[in-house]
Amino acid sequence: MKYTSVTVLLVLALGLSGCSMWRSTTKYVKKSWETTKDYIDPPPQIDTDSYQFSNPNQEKLARLFTPVDGPLTSLGRFVNNTDTIPDVDWMDLLLARFPWVHRVLVTDDEGTIIFMQPEVPVKKIENPLVFEAVWRDITLLTVVDYSDLGPELYIGRPYFKDVEFRGLVAVGFDPRTLLGLSPSPEELVIIHPGGGVWSRGAIADEEALLALPWEDILRKEVEGQVEVGDKNYTWLVRYIGDNCYVYATESVDPKASRKSWWFF
Repeated sequence: MKYTSVTVLLVLALGLSGCSMWRSTTKYVKKSWETTKDYIDPPPQIDTDSYQFSNPNQEKLARLFTPVDGPLTSLGRFVNNTDTIPDVDWMDLLLARFPWVHRVLVTDDEGTIIFMQPEVPVKKIENPLVFEAVWRDITLLTVVDYSDLGPELYIGRPYFKDVEFRGLVAVGFDPRTLLGLSPSPEELVIIHPGGGVWSRGAIADEEALLALPWEDILRKEVEGQVEVGDKNYTWLVRYIGDNCYVYATESVDPKASRKSWWFF
């Protein structure tokens, strides 16, 4: 009974205090909440200075290769997520998202092609596509076919039914087409160590770039600068599965200090 009386008196006391006290209390609570909210959930702030490059060579390469590497990485993820034989919906989605893909191959477990799109390709396969892999090591695989009409890069992976290996699915495209996504494609090259140099009009000593000891270089570094004749190139490696492909562009300032930079 005493508890009920106290409760009633408290309510009456608040009621008799008038609107001014209520408004004052509300303002205080609101101000306190805003202060607390800023502490618990601070408003997001973007520090644009943290994304600036101190090295003009790295800035140039990043500007050139990012629009190319983004779609390439997305295609790799798309293919890597395919662990069963693809259907028509998968094909439609692939071509809608990656219109620069030229060919899709599906094989059986003996390596015989059971599906190919388009059925009559512009480029014929010059050499057998040999995808080497370790059983149960499910990673992306790449093979480059060098035809008279230019290189064709294939990204593939095995597919299964239940837990049994049933074949391989691979998508192919001309990497020079992909280079066209760069804002200045004539300034960017992709080096396939042991294979070729891909470009869209870039003036580069391709033989000299290929002759560099990439196996030794990539054993220690993932980015850097190399000298070829009277030119210097800033480069960055991209791995697709276990295979490496190197983006490179002529350096803006060969003497610029080299610091580690973002790599994704």
